[in-house]
Amino acid sequence: MTESPLRPGVPGSFQFEFVAPAPAPRSRRGVRAVQWGGLTLAALSLGGLALLGQPGDAAAGGSSPPQFTLLVAGRDIVYCAPRTPCADQDQRTGLLQPPNTDTLMVVKVDGSAVNVLNIPRDTNVGPFNPELRWAEQKVNSRYWAGGPAALVQAVETITGERIDAYVIVRTDYVARVIDALGGLDVTVPAGGVEWVDRAAGVDLRLPPGPHHLNGEQAVLYLRVRKGVGDDYGRIDHQKQALTQLASRLTSAQGLAALPTILGGIGNGVETDADPTLLTTLLPELPELRLRFATLPTTPIPGTSNLAVNPEALAQVWGGNAAAGRAAASSPGDLVDVTVRIRDASGADLGGRLAGALRTLGYARVQVEVVPASREASQVITGLEVAAASQLADTLGLPRLQGERFPVGPGEVGILLGTDARQSLAALGALPPAPDAPPSSPETP
Repeated sequence: MTESPLRPGVPGSFQFEFVAPAPAPRSRRGVRAVQWGGLTLAALSLGGLALLGQPGDAAAGGSSPPQFTLLVAGRDIVYCAPRTPCADQDQRTGLLQPPNTDTLMVVKVDGSAVNVLNIPRDTNVGPFNPELRWAEQKVNSRYWAGGPAALVQAVETITGERIDAYVIVRTDYVARVIDALGGLDVTVPAGGVEWVDRAAGVDLRLPPGPHHLNGEQAVLYLRVRKGVGDDYGRIDHQKQALTQLASRLTSAQGLAALPTILGGIGNGVETDADPTLLTTLLPELPELRLRFATLPTTPIPGTSNLAVNPEALAQVWGGNAAAGRAAASSPGDLVDVTVRIRDASGADLGGRLAGALRTLGYARVQVEVVPASREASQVITGLEVAAASQLADTLGLPRLQGERFPVGPGEVGILLGTDARQSLAALGALPPAPDAPPSSPETP
């Protein structure tokens, strides 16, 4: 992956290359506009806080950390007419189009360690069959074709992982959970976002700069491709939002949101997970370690379908043994990367962090100070997963691996948001690095 040049006017976050997506046919574009596959923060919250009470589950005894693997899917709202959602969201006839699951994640929980693998919607299930239609071989169509069981089976085929339970959410539920967690803070890229579609009832207009979005706005914003490009870019974009919202689960506001999270079962949430053992995971939340990765794929020539790249998967996802071994590389191998810090803390923490990292042996550390941002602090990477994992563990930050993050080969990025003033408060006692850039004024 080549480095993407940073564009001016996009404070507080790592930026994306603009990739113009192919326009959808007009007959479907209006409906699809509001049929987002789900941010899945809601589903991850529900699934991550719902322990499976299965025979032999050590965590059920209260003596061992919870261990299970969950499939999280975002399901479209179904429409019976333009701008008219069906009264029965489970009906299967009289629909304008079937409800796909365009957002899919495998969530592997091992105590406080949570590894999340995003699966692109166009991923082919098994070997490509030229005798079948492209769409029916894609993973996002399996829920409509055969229900949750068929979707689970497809994901197991793709990943090789055994799925213990599933959580499938609708976008209206996602909006409710985002509201309960206090909304979403985003930085809109240069050029702004304007998405108006009267047929779908969409009217989203956001100028460049920082914004605090409510649930309905957040769902639409995270469905927009402008500024993130293709489906891979949107997946990476959603990881950043999910990281921010997940960090609130341990706050008083997060605990107050639990009734909304759990109250979605049967009202926007379809699951076979057992939420009654919620309290088993609560002790793990303060030490929650999130690691996100995207399923590596390669295009299937002549189609819009994607084939799984199992060798690359073993390198980037901590949910399997191979990736775990890669992350355990010797420290001498890990300090050879370039660490690029974007300091949006508003407290001059970037230079201090750079000095600390150089003391630890990281010879190539760059710092850029940008206006303060409430986006979550995070470590991002393309393929330098081992180095990023070590940095994330050292700093206590989530690690996000993706396909469209603007980090080049041999690079790891660190974004420091205003939350770093608390989570990395110890940096305040350190002197700034001699070559630290001057502070940038905080945004309102």
